[in-house]
Amino acid sequence: MSTEFLTSSLLPVPHGFTTRAGGVSEGPFASLNLGFSVGDERARVEENHRRLAEAAGAALGALSRVSQVHGDRVQEARGGEGDAGLRPTEGEADGLWTQTPEHWVAVGTADCVPVLLVDPDGRRVAAVHSGWRGTDADISARAVELLVARGGRPERLLAAVGPAIQACCYEVSDELGQRFRARFGPEVVVTKGARAHLDLTRAVRLSLERAGLKAAHVDVLQACTACDATRFFSHRRDAGRTGRHLNYVVHRF
Repeated sequence: MSTEFLTSSLLPVPHGFTTRAGGVSEGPFASLNLGFSVGDERARVEENHRRLAEAAGAALGALSRVSQVHGDRVQEARGGEGDAGLRPTEGEADGLWTQTPEHWVAVGTADCVPVLLVDPDGRRVAAVHSGWRGTDADISARAVELLVARGGRPERLLAAVGPAIQACCYEVSDELGQRFRARFGPEVVVTKGARAHLDLTRAVRLSLERAGLKAAHVDVLQACTACDATRFFSHRRDAGRTGRHLNYVVHRF
């Protein structure tokens, strides 16, 4: 089975939100698991990264990743040439941006919201991991601010919001629901019976728009990672024993 990506017609550079298809991992990690810390065999995960790079048309040694900590830190990717192999992660953060040609940045997810940003004028790209903590801390807005600080105009930025757990499956505590209602408005919480369900993707969209992006420049892919076990890993659905997707964008204008 070949590697399968979801993409957005809005972004003018190579990018993708990976699915489970096209790797060599087995069992709960089948098949394109791209997470090293979930219990999968390292050799299989390395081969999956090699396949990802081949399918993305980018050099494996030019890929930058971070150790994600559910915060709001976004950092610039190191621009070294690297070798043919996968480079180590570049510290603790939940977002990366680059302006180095042919380099690419990626974040891992298995329910959290991935966001890919492109500054078509300044020729910069960014990838953001936004769980509920990162969304509450406005990490997507922090990434926008970084791009704007380097000369980008928010109304010109483009964003693609990838597959994540949707409100249909994301039951949360009443306390967290109230917190997000106060932060983003009542539309980000759906009440089902007596339970609150969080629309995290909508909250991320609102964060981007509040940071200055035009609504027409934010493309939201509505696939639910928890609903679709055939295509997606889901930390919540699989009680933590599952793989990770990588969501990437390549600096190629």
